[in-house]
Amino acid sequence: MRIVLVRLSALGDIVHTWPLALALRSARPDAHLSWVVEEHFRPLVDGHPAVDSVVTVDTRRWRRRPWSAPTRARIAMLRTRFHELDPDLALDPQGVVKSALVTWWTGAAQRIGLARPWRRERLAGLAYTATLPGSRDQRHVVASNLELVRAVGAAPPAELPRPDARWLLDRIADRPSPVAGQPPYVALLPGAGRADKLLPVEGLAAAARRAVAAGYAVLVVWGPGEDERASEVVALAGTGTALAPPTDLAGLVQVLAGARAVVGGDTGPVHLAASLGVPVLAAFTTTDWRRNGPLGPRVEIVSGARDGDDRPRRSARAERPGRVTPAQLADGIDRLLGER
Repeated sequence: MRIVLVRLSALGDIVHTWPLALALRSARPDAHLSWVVEEHFRPLVDGHPAVDSVVTVDTRRWRRRPWSAPTRARIAMLRTRFHELDPDLALDPQGVVKSALVTWWTGAAQRIGLARPWRRERLAGLAYTATLPGSRDQRHVVASNLELVRAVGAAPPAELPRPDARWLLDRIADRPSPVAGQPPYVALLPGAGRADKLLPVEGLAAAARRAVAAGYAVLVVWGPGEDERASEVVALAGTGTALAPPTDLAGLVQVLAGARAVVGGDTGPVHLAASLGVPVLAAFTTTDWRRNGPLGPRVEIVSGARDGDDRPRRSARAERPGRVTPAQLADGIDRLLGER
């Protein structure tokens, strides 16, 4: 059996799809499993123990110039690749129009996504030959992703598995670490994928000062476009807090894996840190943490959002967003470091 798994982005969502890939591998050890992902996230799936091959796309560039000759050529190459793979089954846990379009391009006889309300965008369903409901018993998105394993005649695991990133450490074991020789440190993440998910810099600085008081150095980890905000956190936090070195995705894994704890909002690196087994303090302002919270052996949650009932929802957005205070973050890091 030849299976294509379509999860294009983003970082945290890819982490939350690893358990589905492992469940598919367990159910069909003889299958060839290909994962379709955005090019810049390829390191998060290339080499995964359940994945046999990786197909990359660049939908952001394609959307900028949809009718250009280079875009048409790349899409033609993608469809040729799918023709070579000749998949029997394509699964789309992402459930948005762009992922559904890629699912349709696979040409698989069976193209299956999540039903509403578990699927994010209604129009995505036009690309599927069938849909499956997400989890009715567990709210977390990992549980709903795992329902797609029913497409190969298997049942999801009884207990919700945590994403496991240890395979990434094996992939980068020979790479020099950007934090080699660093004293024990806590990593702070000032960025987020959306402005409404950003935590107040005063709160991050308060958490940094508490970590320093507990005997740790603090590294403020930043990505593209986040350096100014990261520098503001460093300036407010004072002694013991410094900017982390610039990193690519592999370097980010090394920085997070080496931390004694990681603090951030609803952002991909928080989920990655939890999957590495690092203690995590995750703060939520607009997101329902019960649906999209990090899964790991030691996770402390702070939420300013007020959540409703346990009915499945297509959106990760909490019903009533709310702010997280500096005191909540400072107290959260105290609990996290005190219970290590």
